Amino acid sequence: MKAHTRETQATMTPQKSLQYLQEGNQRFQNNLKANRNLLEQVNDTSDGQFPFATILSCIDSRVSAELVFDQGLGDIFSVRIAGNFVNEDILGSMEFACKLAGTKLIVVLGHTACGAVKGACDNAKMGNLTKLLEKITPAVNAVTEPKDFSLRNSKNLEFVDAVAEKNILLTIDRIHNESPILNEMEKNGEIKIVGAMYDINIGTVTFIG
Repeated sequence: MKAHTRETQATMTPQKSLQYLQEGNQRFQNNLKANRNLLEQVNDTSDGQFPFATILSCIDSRVSAELVFDQGLGDIFSVRIAGNFVNEDILGSMEFACKLAGTKLIVVLGHTACGAVKGACDNAKMGNLTKLLEKITPAVNAVTEPKDFSLRNSKNLEFVDAVAEKNILLTIDRIHNESPILNEMEKNGEIKIVGAMYDINIGTVTFIG
């Protein structure tokens, strides 16, 4: 499989880009990697890059977007931060990726048993991590069940995963509300913004929202 070129990127639509990622995750689950020469792709992309998707994911070592979607060099922009939320810098990176570099799809990728989400559920405090986890607190508060406070913590993995999913949806809301550029592009059909959850137990990506 060759690296994307300006010409192949131009053929990509938001829906086609989503399909490419879905097919890549299916290959990953079946341990059937696409036939690609990474060193050849190094050479192919030395004069430019033409990715088709931008993926915001957690720093979790088990959730490498290139691996779980079976993509090669030059295929995706990968933005990683614990808890996969957005801030001004990440939004600016996404705007560059879509408006200037031509990607057609933004995926906010969360995952099951997320450590950052667990920390937010437990209201953990530790140095700069405290401020980071506060970005996820709105998702914790937005999940109304269970009401029993003793069950609203990191030991309840069902609650943790519900918060992780809510965090994805709130992050998409923030992209729409805080980036007029990306919001306009999606309204015009130039890009699509979607959420997804990766299951660390079985390797599946489920698209949501």
